[in-house]
Amino acid sequence: MGDLQCAARVIVARHGAADYESELLSDAGGWLSPLGRVQSRELGDRLEGERIARVWTSDLSRAVQTGEIVAARLGVDVAVRSGLREFGVGDAAGTTGDPDPFAATFAAWLDGDLSARIPGGESGFEVVERYRAVLDEVADAHRGESVLVVSHGGVMCMALPLLARNLAPDHTRDLPLPNCGVVALEADADGWVARSWAGEPVSG
Repeated sequence: MGDLQCAARVIVARHGAADYESELLSDAGGWLSPLGRVQSRELGDRLEGERIARVWTSDLSRAVQTGEIVAARLGVDVAVRSGLREFGVGDAAGTTGDPDPFAATFAAWLDGDLSARIPGGESGFEVVERYRAVLDEVADAHRGESVLVVSHGGVMCMALPLLARNLAPDHTRDLPLPNCGVVALEADADGWVARSWAGEPVSG
């Protein structure tokens, strides 16, 4: 991230509720359910006073559809980045997900062990770095502006506390994000600061 003379305000939102091609785990994109479309329109309504300059979104279809609905409501364009996508399911692809194949790795990430890896998938270091790269790109492109980033619950709960200097790594252990829940961040020359999490102010 370059020397930011004016802080960028970045609002990161989880995508709307989605339906999926199969009940088995995969990295397929899914699509917004009717509820998810309502949630996305409501998110757009909530952001009307924020003067959003652009919507950035993961390349998974449930996030793209959320971003497009919000962008149409706000009259801005959409940029797509694969670095914002959810962490991959790795070797768990094609399984039922019961018991949760990611629980141990995710818990290790929240405890600060970023070397832990989803079997057949990404390590915590890899997830955080590709996520950080996109957020830094967004901040550099929108100095002094507000933008919306549409992403996914798991990667948000894992990566954002590690990027924001005023959050503990396990900040989200008991704070799951609802669909279209948002985290407000600001980027300055010293990095990222969280201003709110799921509607609750964050100090520091």
